[in-house]
Amino acid sequence: MLDFLLGHSIWAFRNGELAFARGWPLWLLVALGALGLAAIVVTLLRRSDLQIWKRAILATLQFAFLAIVLVLLWRPVLNVERIRDRENVVAVVIDNSGSMNVAQGNTPSWRDQAVQALQSSGALKQIAASSELKLFSFDDRAQSLEALGELRGGAGATRIGDALTTVTQMAASVPMAAVVLVSDGAENGGSLSEATLSRLAATGVPVHAIGVGPEQPANDLELEQLQVPDSAAAGETLRAVVSVRHQGQRSTRVRVYDGEKLIASQEVPLAEQAGLTTASVEFPAGEAGVRDLRVTLDAARNETNTQNNERRAVLDVDGRPRNVLYIEGEPRWEYKFMRRAAEPDRSLRIVSSMRATPNRFYRQGVKSGDELKDGLPATEAELDSADAVILGSIEAAAFSHDQHEWLKNFVDRRGGSLLMLAGRDGMGDGGWGRVPLAQVLPAKLPGGSQPSYGTLTSRARLTVYGQESAIGRLDADPARNEKLWAEMPPLADFQNIGALRPGAVVLLEATSGKAGGPQRADPLLVMQRYGRGASYLLATATTWRWQMRLPLEDQRHELFWRQLLHALTAPSPERISLQPEHSVYADESTAELEAQVLDETFKPVPGAVVTVTASADSGAVAPVSIEPSGRDDGRYRVVMQAPAPGLYRVVMTAKLGDKSLGEAVTHLRRVDGVREQFGVYQHKPMLERIAHDTGGRYWKLDELAGLPEAIRYSRAGMVERQTLDLWNMPLGFLLLAVLKLSEWLLRRLWRRL
Repeated sequence: MLDFLLGHSIWAFRNGELAFARGWPLWLLVALGALGLAAIVVTLLRRSDLQIWKRAILATLQFAFLAIVLVLLWRPVLNVERIRDRENVVAVVIDNSGSMNVAQGNTPSWRDQAVQALQSSGALKQIAASSELKLFSFDDRAQSLEALGELRGGAGATRIGDALTTVTQMAASVPMAAVVLVSDGAENGGSLSEATLSRLAATGVPVHAIGVGPEQPANDLELEQLQVPDSAAAGETLRAVVSVRHQGQRSTRVRVYDGEKLIASQEVPLAEQAGLTTASVEFPAGEAGVRDLRVTLDAARNETNTQNNERRAVLDVDGRPRNVLYIEGEPRWEYKFMRRAAEPDRSLRIVSSMRATPNRFYRQGVKSGDELKDGLPATEAELDSADAVILGSIEAAAFSHDQHEWLKNFVDRRGGSLLMLAGRDGMGDGGWGRVPLAQVLPAKLPGGSQPSYGTLTSRARLTVYGQESAIGRLDADPARNEKLWAEMPPLADFQNIGALRPGAVVLLEATSGKAGGPQRADPLLVMQRYGRGASYLLATATTWRWQMRLPLEDQRHELFWRQLLHALTAPSPERISLQPEHSVYADESTAELEAQVLDETFKPVPGAVVTVTASADSGAVAPVSIEPSGRDDGRYRVVMQAPAPGLYRVVMTAKLGDKSLGEAVTHLRRVDGVREQFGVYQHKPMLERIAHDTGGRYWKLDELAGLPEAIRYSRAGMVERQTLDLWNMPLGFLLLAVLKLSEWLLRRLWRRL
């Protein structure tokens, strides 16, 4: 109907440019309109028998009539470009991936619904009448079709970017007017980057995207994301971060399995509105070995698609004890109770050196008489053999210039963690704010004659960041955890750590003040990342009071220190490392890993000979290729071919001449038939973005009748320029009749003909 009133297609108006064919000057049109308006106003002003508002209505109707007549006299035209008949190609690209197989109840699959809409609307027939029609299907690759009946349903990944790139490359050799993309938009092959969208837009070929499937899945719980560390120390408590997509369900239970063994379970409340809820579930790393993890969601009532309720992960648990070097300047209760808290944890090895007299250190936990022989590390390699360093109440002057540089490099280059404890000779009072290590710390330690350490009664309180950190997790339930911290006995001392640096994160606060009065909160436990490692400040040395004032069976003090020590040592990298890009490769046969070879001081080893072997749990050997990074940084890119699903063990050895530098082992898993089970709904924003960036349009299945006309007025391919007259369009004459009829009816109503 609209096309009839306009006299031409609505797409001609959307893509055309308005002009006047008479060539008469526009100023004359404006002048005549102004003169006509003046005449109308003068004439109606003489009609004193009419109220002013009635005369205003009549003036408006008369001027609108005059304006339309003047515009038509100037002969308006529409300059348009449209494709030449039978001289262009239109490509129809249909998603044939596994997600398009979805069918609910007795309804056809999404693929069949799309084919039926294309055929019943007559869109393909009309396109073929004016252009050469080429059909393509795609999942993880694009291929041509002779007819829609060849679509049998696929299972591969959805690679929209690769499919569109392959098809639009035809535009270099044939005139292509448009591409019609039929898909649910669930791009999961990583092929539709910003660079790909820019290249598609640069071709000038518009992509018309037809959305298939519902925009919200019905009654479906989906484990959209799973984040689990790739490696851990034996006995460590880890956290799995899960993101659950839901539609009105109130809760679900997350279960963590090691193979078939259940190792953790937690009820997760879901938000009232449909969307994404993120939660964390703690689970034990267990003994040394490989954990083949499976994280699942309990199915919702009457849920039809439960294949997206599960994700896999592989965790390598290192049985090597993590080494902590603790250097203390004086006998203190904190020293004794911290060592006692860590002793039962076999995954931690505490090597301590406490100054007993000015020239004598008392050592504990050493393997031989030569370890820390003089109380302090004698070489940088000896320091770097630790995973974390704790400095107690010992002044900076006790260390040499070289040792200060080693401590800074330990965090920056080695990637270790450093914890500094409060004390009368610690932090700023020990001169640590004036040595190279100061720039590593999360606060600018104060100096001067006034001591920053003294007695103060305060209580430890978790911050928002502390609630998310494993260090402050005394109980998995957040409310219970907060209550346990509130019940902690008070601390007896405090040290001012100075102004925090921009990257500092406060995990614990020390609250002090009279009961019922205003409370003051100062940073108690602070950390920041620096270089490859991290640094911490603990502004108290009386956490031992927690143990002394709690019942003997209460393990909160021990748990806090063990979790803090694990947080210090866990991120510490190995000299010989092999890290997969992902621990699980879904529907992919190629896995990428990064290897690194460093010496005892964690500097790159040039000229090392690296060998990598990989084998599946079935015993089959997997092909592996190794490429140096080319930057002499000891890094190598490892590409492994995983020919079949299963768990793969990858072993790397490094040598320098005849000397063995070490070995690294990691595991990864390939799983098939998984990727297309996630994100099973129409990703409309993605399809709209493709259409918008390329100059096309997004279409619903019930709107396809207008698609052929939209393509006809495309500016790509072989086009011809046309001038369409607008003076004779029915809408113009209809408006003139309506205006005069309205004026006549009003005059008759007001009896002022």
